[in-house]
Order: sequence, then structure tokens, then C-alpha cells
Amino acid sequence: MEKITVIVPCYNEEAALHYYYKEMSRVMDEMNDVDFELLFINDGSKDKTLEIMMELAKKDSRVKYISFSRNFGKEAAMYAGFENSTGDYVCLMDADLQDPPRLLPEMLKAIREEGYDSAATRRVTRKGEPPIRSFFARMFYKIMNKISDTELMDGARDYRLMTRQFVNALLELKEYNRFSKGLFGWVGFKTKWIEFENVERVAGETKWSFWKLLLYSIEGIVAFSTAPLAIASLIGMLMLFIAFIFIIFIIIKTLIFNDPTSGWPSLVCIITLIGGIQIFCTGILGQYLSKTYLETKKRPVYIVKDTNIEDEKTK
Repeated sequence: MEKITVIVPCYNEEAALHYYYKEMSRVMDEMNDVDFELLFINDGSKDKTLEIMMELAKKDSRVKYISFSRNFGKEAAMYAGFENSTGDYVCLMDADLQDPPRLLPEMLKAIREEGYDSAATRRVTRKGEPPIRSFFARMFYKIMNKISDTELMDGARDYRLMTRQFVNALLELKEYNRFSKGLFGWVGFKTKWIEFENVERVAGETKWSFWKLLLYSIEGIVAFSTAPLAIASLIGMLMLFIAFIFIIFIIIKTLIFNDPTSGWPSLVCIITLIGGIQIFCTGILGQYLSKTYLETKKRPVYIVKDTNIEDEKTK
């Protein structure tokens, strides 16, 4: 019988885990033509998330868990899940039930019967999100699709079901700085998009603040486009052209109209403008250099502190 590994990254999800397990158990019981493996990844939680995972593992042999030595981030948790998955199909799903488990049968049907390599989900509404957050999210997808060769679907969730071939392709990408939404598109394969309306968290609070989402978007831009470097070069050339025109203007004004240049405020403004642009362009370059620096260190994506997977292998 075929097997599905469901990867569930968790960070301080003690309030949601029991609700998730109850709903997921119902779906697993209904899908009796396939075996399941629930692989929980504890990403350095500071609450009782790990204790709940251990409790679930004791009463259900399908539950496996991996606990990190600290918080490495969701990208690291997903990668750990890919590396330790054993199923013929692999599913990514959040523990807060914003990724409805009820969609899983439809996703499996798309792969089994319709010939897709992956069944992914996207929200068609952002009901419940702050308007400013929704606006910037949509802008991010528009910008990324303009400057990158890798297509990103607006409203795409990490929630998707993949074939083993798809997952193996992702595991071939060993980079330390990971942006999975882009990696899913970069590896290619045939993907079916399943739409659903936004679902509120079942319990707890979101771990993604506006600032964290902004930093994550910068990660994506740097990881999948060199356009910012080209933009920095164009800005430099534009400022050089403007400065050249301005110099000619001052010379003509002084020689023909005998009007000496004056006014330190205008000079200060010009210096501030050019200095700001230089710092901005240097910052763009610094982002790329910092990612290169981290890659050259060859540090592990994550470190495991506790797991029950090894125990299973030794039985």
C-alpha cells in the first residue's frame, strides 16, 4: 500500500496540536487506501509543543517527531521533513489548520488519476488579514514575477502534496539560504493548483509578524533574482547623468548670466541624496555578499536534539 508522509513544522503550537491531530486523524481514517506517517518538526519551541508530540507518538505509531536544538526557522523544518520522509508521497501542512486537511483526498486524486507531480494550494481570499499586510503580500508576488524567471503563484501556501520524485529533486538543492516557495517552482514538474478561501487559525497566534514577512520577502528576492543588482547599477548611471547635466547647467549659468552658485542648503540636499543612494546600493550588494558568505561556511541547515525516528529504525 502506498504511503503519505505529512510534514508538520511547529513552533510554539501547543494550543493547536490537539485540534490538528483530531482533524487529521479523521481524514486519515477516511483515506483508508493509503498508509500515513505524521512527521512533526519541533522548531525549537519554548512551550509544551515537544511534550505533546511525544504524547501523540506514544498512543499512535504513525506519529514521528524531530526536535531541533534551537529555532532554525520554518525553511529548516521543511527541509528536515523532506530528508526524513519515507512516504511515496510527501505533504507539507501547518499545524494551525489554516491548511485544511479535508483537501488532501482531492490533492491525492490529482496526482494519482490526473497525472500531476504536485498538488498545491492557494488562497483566493485574505479574509481576516490586516489590509496593509495583504497589500504588501500581493505587491511581493507581482514584483517577484516581474524580476524573476521562477513563477510564484499569488496566494500560494506551503501546503502541497508531492511525489517522491518531486521531493528528491528538492533535496538535490543543498543551499543553506532556502526559499521554498521559489524552489517549488524552480524544480519544475507539473503542478495542479487547488483554490480555497482563507481559514482562521484554530488556536494560538501567528508567528509571522509584518517585519518577519518583510525579511522573508527580501530572502526570496535575493535568492531568485539578480535584478536588484542591475537596478543599483542603473540608479548609479542615472545619478551620474543627472550630475553631469547639473554641472553643465551651473557652468553655463555662471559664464553667460554671471550668476555665481550659492546656497549651502541645496548642496547639503544633493550630498545627502547621493549619499543615500550610495548606501542603498551598497546595502543591495551587501545582501548578496552576506548570502554568499553564509553558503561558504557549509553549516548544517538544522541540528537535531531529540527524535523517535532512530528508535523506529533500530527495532
